[in-house]
Amino acid sequence: MTAADAGTEREPEPHRVVVLAVDEVIGYDLHIPPQVFGAAGQGRYDVRICGVDDQPVRLTAGYTAVLDHGPEALATADTVIIPGTRVRGPRWHGTLPDALAGALARIPPHARLMSICTGAFVLGAAGLLDGRRATTHWAHAEQFRRLYPQVLLDENVLFVDDGTVLTSAGLAAGTDLCLHVVRRDHGSEVANRAARYCVVPPWRDGGQSQFIDRPLPDPEAGSTAATREWALRHLGDVLDVPTLAAHASMSLRTFSRRFRAETGLTPRAWLIQQRVQHARHLLETTDLTVDRVAAEAGLGTAASLRQHLNSAIGVSPLAYRRTFAIPSSRSR
Repeated sequence: MTAADAGTEREPEPHRVVVLAVDEVIGYDLHIPPQVFGAAGQGRYDVRICGVDDQPVRLTAGYTAVLDHGPEALATADTVIIPGTRVRGPRWHGTLPDALAGALARIPPHARLMSICTGAFVLGAAGLLDGRRATTHWAHAEQFRRLYPQVLLDENVLFVDDGTVLTSAGLAAGTDLCLHVVRRDHGSEVANRAARYCVVPPWRDGGQSQFIDRPLPDPEAGSTAATREWALRHLGDVLDVPTLAAHASMSLRTFSRRFRAETGLTPRAWLIQQRVQHARHLLETTDLTVDRVAAEAGLGTAASLRQHLNSAIGVSPLAYRRTFAIPSSRSR
């Protein structure tokens, strides 16, 4: 490439995210995508909010918003996000109003689809979740199953990444999903910076099962929080459930029950999740061999790391490093 060619090289276009505000939209959900994707910085994302038509959109918080864009913005989208909504057809009858169907028809075939909370009802009514794994707010799971039995609903998780279609649980889980997408697009370092700016955790343990209404645990029974914090500092050590229970000074049965009540995960599943997260961080920020990364993360061998990483995000350690390694880490 000549100097002249280099001088005319264009910066890559930002990824266009279009948020579709359907009438009776949940205001909390509506504002998550521009905040989180905006916090990714460096013009990585261009976020626009549009309506089903050119009319103002009603929010459940008791006010009406005039939007800068109409449904034509959907045709330019790389990602389309549908926030929670109380729109009558999808929420109560399993039907899709003509205007909403027309707006969805504008979405390009290549676009990634996302929903927050009850936005999944819109994707369900459009048939876009048929045969796919998905989630929505746990309080509306029974209604969702009744309307869309062909969807593989899991109300116990914070979000579901099914490739080109992603869904999240209620409200704050929309933040978890958007951070996951930033992490998937640009790696953990960028996602962590965005989380710090938004003053939210970059990753929340467990699923929404921990938030489902249930009797409060006995306060005298203690908590597993201190043991979880200790385990995070010793991921490379030999850790098993009896070791964790002993650290918490609990019987194995009590510890396992308490742990699941607090995190929504079994101790073993939580350990694997944390080790995979640590391995991803090491792959991004160091030039350690895959064998060494596996050992440091407590996953044992490169084969074990490969299996767990592929199960979690569908790629091998080397492929993940090629995509997300921070350039300066390669010289360390």
